[in-house]
Amino acid sequence: MTKDPVTIVEVGLRDGLQILDRVVPTADKLRWLEAEHRAGVRRFEAASFVPPRLLPQMADAAEVVAGARALPGIIVHTLAPNLKGATAALAAGSDVIVLPLSASEAHSRANIRKTREESVEELARVCRARDEGGYRTRIDAGISTAFGCTIQGEVPEDEVVRLAEACLEAGADRVALADTVGYANPAQVRRLYKRVKDVAGDRLQSAHFHDTRGLGLANCLAVLDIGIREFDASLGGLGGCPHAPGASGNVATEDLVFMLEAMGFDTGIDLDALIEAQRLLATLLPGQPLHGRIAAAGLPKHFDQSHFHRSPVHV
Repeated sequence: MTKDPVTIVEVGLRDGLQILDRVVPTADKLRWLEAEHRAGVRRFEAASFVPPRLLPQMADAAEVVAGARALPGIIVHTLAPNLKGATAALAAGSDVIVLPLSASEAHSRANIRKTREESVEELARVCRARDEGGYRTRIDAGISTAFGCTIQGEVPEDEVVRLAEACLEAGADRVALADTVGYANPAQVRRLYKRVKDVAGDRLQSAHFHDTRGLGLANCLAVLDIGIREFDASLGGLGGCPHAPGASGNVATEDLVFMLEAMGFDTGIDLDALIEAQRLLATLLPGQPLHGRIAAAGLPKHFDQSHFHRSPVHV
């Protein structure tokens, strides 16, 4: 029987590294990427195209994208906060560009120094540049702090829905919601996703959750139940936003893959090989805490992934 496929986007190379107080050499980033590729991961948010003086961890963005594109079957996602970054991301060969827009006005000003309205205008400029340049790159509007903000506090759901509509009208191919600061709970997640799906339809397909308060997997399950089949995750639970105090820890890739495979979904990822990739990451980042549970606990004795096969990957 064919199992229901679920797509995992590994965001550790971008979201996981941007908050660290060290700069990881390009060669080590590519060793990490290659290890996950051997495990069957095919989508990577490989880098962020931002000024190196602001995020020196991302200064080698073009090199990392080039290294990723050299591997077979990979779809490269990158993040770009503005037209300048998106232009560089297009030139580097990104398959998907995520433009971050914050549902929180306070976070928007802190993170990208723009109001929400200015961010939507920038998104429209990026979409026009993509079209005029003849690129086939997908443009995603990543709506951050959709479930709350450490600076502003509550973010009204009506504002999230309005921002999603505005992004689609500006030309975005897809919208995605992110719990940037780990405030969300499953009931809230299910409710807001349903509301946004009412206006976005199939253009809302993915989710980005942080596990800051221990609800990351529960929130994934909440949207899985309503049909979402693409999830961002970071190996070892690395991650966080430099402009969202206390927002540490993405959902751990290995834990999410284990939950999905144990439930009968097909991620196309070999868990044994993914755990080996996590162990490699520990050697590449000495002293850096990793938060995934399954790598430490081990797979249950009855867990059998002998059915392992790779599902087709689509942009």
